[in-house]
Amino acid sequence: MRASQARWRVLPPARRPSITEPVVPMINVALLLLIFFVMTARLAPPDPFSLALPDTEEGRVAPEGAALYLSRDGALAFGTTRGEEALTAAVAAGPVRLQADARAEAALLAQVLARLAAAGAQEVALISLERRP
Repeated sequence: MRASQARWRVLPPARRPSITEPVVPMINVALLLLIFFVMTARLAPPDPFSLALPDTEEGRVAPEGAALYLSRDGALAFGTTRGEEALTAAVAAGPVRLQADARAEAALLAQVLARLAAAGAQEVALISLERRP
């Protein structure tokens, strides 16, 4: 065969493998992660009063649980209960976490602490913010 008579056989272009990955498994993983985080998230209800917590130099970690709120004007709240029922419910729930407004008078705080002791509270933790240097 001469060079001018040579026939070239043209092959069809090679098929490239698809570079797109299956999207459905990735969507399944994302939805499972979303469901996991939604189910394990701890949603805290909003505070019943606008509070300014007192700040301290140092402190200990407060016990877990619901808090008894004391507003600036002396109103009490525990969960959805208000007033004297809130105080009784807080004592029944276990160690009392008292979140008192920093602007509340000290005499008011002392009265609430005395009422908690009279209701049978064994332990009361006053919640505050730790001042950071």
